[in-house]
Amino acid sequence: MRIAHVTSTFLPYHGGTGNVCYHHAQELARRGHDIHVFTAAMPGAQPRERRDGFTIHRLRSLVQIGNAPLLPGLLKELRGFDLIHLHCPFILGAEMVSLAAALIHTRLVVSYHSDLIHPGNWRDLIFRLATWSSRFIVMQRADRILFVSQGHAETNDQREVYRKRRAHCDILPNGVDIHAFQPQPDRQRLRESLSLPIDAQVVGFVAALDTAHHYKGLSILLRALAAQSFAGTYLLVVGDGDLKEQYRHQVHELGIPERVVFYGAAGHEVLPSLYQACDVVTMPSLVPESFGLVVIEALACGVPVIASDGPGVRSLLQHGSNGLLVEPGNVAMLAEAIRYLLQDDAARRRMGQLGRAKIKERYDWAQIGIQLETIYQDVLDEFKEQMHVTEQSKL
Repeated sequence: MRIAHVTSTFLPYHGGTGNVCYHHAQELARRGHDIHVFTAAMPGAQPRERRDGFTIHRLRSLVQIGNAPLLPGLLKELRGFDLIHLHCPFILGAEMVSLAAALIHTRLVVSYHSDLIHPGNWRDLIFRLATWSSRFIVMQRADRILFVSQGHAETNDQREVYRKRRAHCDILPNGVDIHAFQPQPDRQRLRESLSLPIDAQVVGFVAALDTAHHYKGLSILLRALAAQSFAGTYLLVVGDGDLKEQYRHQVHELGIPERVVFYGAAGHEVLPSLYQACDVVTMPSLVPESFGLVVIEALACGVPVIASDGPGVRSLLQHGSNGLLVEPGNVAMLAEAIRYLLQDDAARRRMGQLGRAKIKERYDWAQIGIQLETIYQDVLDEFKEQMHVTEQSKL
């Protein structure tokens, strides 16, 4: 199959949607398909690049608001594919892709990764309009809609579409490279490379530190770890973005700069070692997450996770089994959960082992790639059957 993936963000920008798109493309290319990724141009990134068996096309934006680029070149570039796979949300782009697919009579698969999280400012109106527009122009037309978890499908902003078009929907979870992300028993070298005390307790946090991901909860985590009881605990922050200086300022205001390490953004070749350097990884999001790549990446490394409770995360994390669930925004509850796991070595080991076993069983990217290939083939077979019925009716 010749397949086009369309996403608003992609490498070298580090974000969940682009990360998933990358692995979809990589796994499908490994299975012999001709894969092309279309995304927005970025400073320092090549307009056209061949990587890991697939081709990346970075198109010039007519305008761009945050992570929402308007790419008029898509209308021309998407011709000649068997199928188009659109990764949503994509403000300014989703409707254009849907229009292109309709004009050139190409099958459209949509991955709905997450809701647009309202930032509480003028962007709220844009987000509401984009959600409404996607529902009627994109989701109603798509040949198949993919949600990352059952809980998210039933509770997200597009749940009305899921209820009405359930026969055209599938659950396709995100995955992890279980060979790259695996337990590392010797942390001494890892800790030394990060200038962390070898015998220190280390809490991890991984997320983009930009406005688009303002809801990830780092400010809550910093407040929790500022308690005197965590005087010997370090925080490893992995990520970068326009809010980084704001978080640095908070760290100094709380009086804990010597205990917080801002590593910066990390590629997949480095990320496993950063998880492996931690005793516990946290995902203290202020809103319900649709899934949680951080959760499965940490668990694949045998590191237990503390995450904000929500329908999507509950499919990955069982409270008391492979981690702990806490109330979003509850500083005291988050601090207590971290304290409990840091004080109980046996519980951490048990949760890490159970987490690793679950990830190997259900969330290996290789398995996800096979499932996605099957979905594509089903969509194309259904279209061929429709065409056959149409032709027969004309006879």
